[in-house]
Amino acid sequence: MTVHTAHETAHETAHIRDLRVEVGGRALVDGVSLRLAPGRITALIGASGSGKTTTGRALLHEYPPGATVTGEVSVPDTPVGYVPQHPATALNPARPVAALLQDLARAQVRHLPRRDRRPAARRRVLHALDRAQLPDGAALLRRYPHQLSGGQQQRVVLAQALLAGATTIVADEPTTGQDALTKREIAAQLAAVARQGIAVLLLSHDLDLVRALADEVHVLHAGRLVESGPPELLRHAPQHPRTRALCTPSAPTAAAAFPAFPAPDTVLHVSDLTARHGTTRVLHVPELRLTPGCLAVVGRSGSGKTTLGRCLAGLHRAHDGQLRLDGAALPRSLRDRSRTQLAAVQYVFQDAHASFDAHRAILDQVARSAVRLRRIPRAEATAEAVRTLRSLGLTDDLVCRTPDQLSGGELQRAALARALLARPRVLICDEITSGLDPVTRRGLLTLLEGLLRADPDLCLVLITHERDTAALATTLAVLDAGRLVEQGPAARLRTAPRHALTAGLLQVPGPAPQPPSDGPHPQR
Repeated sequence: MTVHTAHETAHETAHIRDLRVEVGGRALVDGVSLRLAPGRITALIGASGSGKTTTGRALLHEYPPGATVTGEVSVPDTPVGYVPQHPATALNPARPVAALLQDLARAQVRHLPRRDRRPAARRRVLHALDRAQLPDGAALLRRYPHQLSGGQQQRVVLAQALLAGATTIVADEPTTGQDALTKREIAAQLAAVARQGIAVLLLSHDLDLVRALADEVHVLHAGRLVESGPPELLRHAPQHPRTRALCTPSAPTAAAAFPAFPAPDTVLHVSDLTARHGTTRVLHVPELRLTPGCLAVVGRSGSGKTTLGRCLAGLHRAHDGQLRLDGAALPRSLRDRSRTQLAAVQYVFQDAHASFDAHRAILDQVARSAVRLRRIPRAEATAEAVRTLRSLGLTDDLVCRTPDQLSGGELQRAALARALLARPRVLICDEITSGLDPVTRRGLLTLLEGLLRADPDLCLVLITHERDTAALATTLAVLDAGRLVEQGPAARLRTAPRHALTAGLLQVPGPAPQPPSDGPHPQR
């Protein structure tokens, strides 16, 4: 493996030549070559597990444990900034934003007289936040990472890289988990970074973002580059079958296609729910009735969607109000819920990796759900887990691996299987399609549709920002800054929304809503 860190020419910031990364005899990346130039955005697309993140992290000289690496990675002698898919993992939760950034800024002003260092460092911090398209950064300096929305966390990570003097930025799935309005802001942010002469490597499943921003697109399949060219190839003339599969638009499921049932009973009734982070109120839902079928909860990043889901699942105890499951009171904390109640309300996390034990095989962890919550014998639970995992497209050899050996899309399907093993009445899926490529996302939506058809009593709650995912829903609930601003039949909200935010999120023609400009930004 050859690594260069010398100054590059004006025409090239970094490049990868014939990179091969092998783990346990399996090639994660095989013969990949890329050139990144200042002021240009290079996009790398492909299905989950195709090798995008492995290629991007190679620019930081970071590889999976036990990897054998050959080829050449050449970068300038300035830092390479990395903005991960889940930016909270790159931020110290115990330190406020000011502390996260000022350490970098102080290192750059040590040459100044002591009395000038603090104001100079603050100016650098604010300038970096402004360059990262976070112009209200001064108001966020005292907050901790958990008090920021996902989009704000992402901009803070980018500001760190800019403060450190990065001339190359790797943006790994930057629009994952973001609503349509926030996606537009992220696109503007990346375009602004490139205009500053920085080379951007964009790893993304979001083809709209790629088409809008990329100067050049490379398609990865099974670790190999199978097609390269301008973004127009995605729209007009994809040559490789894998590129065509990735670029096929998702066909939204029509809610009307589901069979009509008599007026369903309420499975879970939410009344006067008020949730807090510390002393700050972040969510208020006067009433919400969950009935068999699919409810999509939509809203901007930081609107309270995830907080609502966590309250229903007993994962967020700091709330008032009442939850009733089949008419019976449901304790606010999962610690106080019975085994039957725990099985009845299941939660599938957006960050599937963090929800698994890193040291145990996936199959064991999925089977344990049935053993623990339904008290069935281990052998029976394992057999049921194998059948469920197979139905989700996970082969027997994959499920015997540990989480680190699976892609994000594979882990997401394993997390769904684990929840299904509990045979829940209410299944809450938090942005589970947001980190998946178009092919895998279509497959997962088809699976969710099949679950609804097979079990007319299931109440599926989709926390989502994606229009094609929300198309599965029969009812919609729209959150804005912690408030429930609209709810009702999905067909009406898509075609005749009463709130401007609903129109903006679902891309229905109408006035574009403006994000709240005052007060703390609620958590998702």
